[in-house]
Amino acid sequence: MSRTFVALQSFLLKSSGLALDREKQYLVEARLTPVFRQAGLSGLDELVARIDTDRSLAKKVTEAMTVNETFFFRDRQPFEGFRQAVLPELLKSRARTRRMRIWSAACSTGQEPYSIAMILDEEARRLTGWTVEIAASDIAETVLKKAREGVYSHFEVQRGVPTPHLLRYFTKRKDHWAVNETIKARVEFHQQNLMSDFSRLGMFDVIFCRNVLIYFAREQKSDVLRRLARCLAPDGYLVLGAAESVIGYSQEFKAHPEHRVILTRRSAAATEYLRGGV
Repeated sequence: MSRTFVALQSFLLKSSGLALDREKQYLVEARLTPVFRQAGLSGLDELVARIDTDRSLAKKVTEAMTVNETFFFRDRQPFEGFRQAVLPELLKSRARTRRMRIWSAACSTGQEPYSIAMILDEEARRLTGWTVEIAASDIAETVLKKAREGVYSHFEVQRGVPTPHLLRYFTKRKDHWAVNETIKARVEFHQQNLMSDFSRLGMFDVIFCRNVLIYFAREQKSDVLRRLARCLAPDGYLVLGAAESVIGYSQEFKAHPEHRVILTRRSAAATEYLRGGV
């Protein structure tokens, strides 16, 4: 491996938790060529040499190398699990306060939090009198800008949006579709690097953190899971991606009995026992 690639590996691991395998070297040139050209630099060597001292350039490199693949109701199972298992339990356990907070971490261009908002709107009768907050975050300001605008191409809405939802929750704008204001108003977007302190966002009853930790190195993945647990209510739920697992990375969660990608927190005593503390 070249010194440039090794330096880039180290930078991405520290800045975003991304573990860049040597097999992914082909991605580097494809994604970073537009960045160094826009900056007027001679090539990757000069780009990587400058990212430690140029914060703006470092941010652009991180955003370019971050995976932003997403679509509405992606994988279906987590959303059905949220509707069928998580929501009914929270309606019972939060009946006194009638408050619920949900976080869509690494939300990319917004399809996940808007999918959650559509489910909540469909369940509006059961949530009468409730205050439900949806926070959504991503490391990249560029994708957050699109998420806040809530405007998607025909191809993007075709990927996951059922026709009844399209007619009910979107407005046609020439060759694009805009999320209606009722759904947009349910989501508050934040710029947030999962490698940084996210405790400022507060406590949540449900955290969707899907298809992002799979790209993290072991140590960074364990650290993020530990801090996610601290931001999750003791009886809250963590929702992971279909290919993700906490096995070998965290002992603070256990699988939901009916939905594999939905996790609950272990009791404090059980976690301490698994750590060998009792």
